[in-house]
Amino acid sequence: MRRAVTVAASVLDQAAASLTNIAVLVIAARASSADGFAAFSMVYIVFTVLLGLGAAFVGQSVVLEKGEEHEVGAAVRSAVAFTAVASTAVGVLLVATGAVIDGLAGAAGPGSPTEPSGPTGLGGTTGLAVLALGAVLPIVLVQDGLRYGFSALRLPQRALAADLLRLACVVPALLLQPYGTSPARLVLVWGLSALPAVLLGLALLYPSVRNRRGTPRGYLRRGHLGRRFAVEFAVGSGSSQLAVLGLGLFASPLVVGALRGATTLFGPLNTLFTSVNAFGPPLLGRTGSRRATVRAAAGLAAVLALAALGWAAVLYALPDRVGRQLLGATWESTVALLPATGTQYAVMAAGTCALVTLRVLSPRATLSVQVVFSLLSVALMLVGHALWGAAGAAWGLAAGSALKALAAWARVARTRPEPTAPREEDQRSAAPLS
Repeated sequence: MRRAVTVAASVLDQAAASLTNIAVLVIAARASSADGFAAFSMVYIVFTVLLGLGAAFVGQSVVLEKGEEHEVGAAVRSAVAFTAVASTAVGVLLVATGAVIDGLAGAAGPGSPTEPSGPTGLGGTTGLAVLALGAVLPIVLVQDGLRYGFSALRLPQRALAADLLRLACVVPALLLQPYGTSPARLVLVWGLSALPAVLLGLALLYPSVRNRRGTPRGYLRRGHLGRRFAVEFAVGSGSSQLAVLGLGLFASPLVVGALRGATTLFGPLNTLFTSVNAFGPPLLGRTGSRRATVRAAAGLAAVLALAALGWAAVLYALPDRVGRQLLGATWESTVALLPATGTQYAVMAAGTCALVTLRVLSPRATLSVQVVFSLLSVALMLVGHALWGAAGAAWGLAAGSALKALAAWARVARTRPEPTAPREEDQRSAAPLS
């Protein structure tokens, strides 16, 4: 019974975190012009990449901690302390970078104070938003890091309480912002609204880490497990997000807003994929034979793919009036991308299930697939954008995801279970697989 409660709390916590991200982007789109949301999206991508790297380097390693309660408590204390120090250092760099961007925009001459400017899409608006992100980065990264600490301590109920408070604070805070609010102000409001959740999380964590001696410097030692997880994130999810950011910097910021708007609408699917990554390996590992494992994974892939296509059809059928209520001015550029993004999520379902299957059969087989086909996806996105603009970029991402899924299932067909039990850290690695 206790195990069932723990699993349910973990799933609900992930759902609350995903719902928060969806709500932030939807409300920001409604409160912004198309250009303003493009600038906000570019900064949010920077945050997403930093969040993913932090989760891979610190979070995914701390959840693998085993031992007595005091040993796990010490590891969690180290993880939170390291996250606080590292995020503060990165935040200082972002503040300096934002100030430089803002200064360059001012030196370039007079222009609109609220719109991105210049051929690269960099301007005073983006610079101030980057500066604002640096100011709140320690708050938002520590808040997310606490979730992994509670997971390691097997206390997901406390993480759920903090994340529900986060959701309850950020939604009204952003809804109070008037239309046309600058991206920098949106970033500040979004980040500062996490402070109550951080304070609650620290208060709930304190009894478990009190009098535990942490060693944050251990994260800098050579051979730290988090480095492998960070590499897998970088070549998997991080590379495509940085490529989208590059389109905004060197081509058109509006493309970033359109792509981010489309992926935001598919947020419920992201929650499902994350749950498959987290709970798929142990469940598939108990199916028995290799054939039963592959059959179960293929069935799950078919269900998720149909769900993605059905959700895409629902979104595409929305009247423009409803779409504009969801995404504001960004809806006009986003709706054209929904067929491509729906196709991408359908093939991502197949790829996610294939890679989870590889985690069970041969845990070390996923990295090569991730490296080759994630970079290929980036290349196809850039080529698609060069030929057909935002729609071409979206179809390029869909094509890359389809090729990754095919390669992953081909690898499954050639793979036989390893003769020895996979290491726990390989099975439980939750780096993004799609």
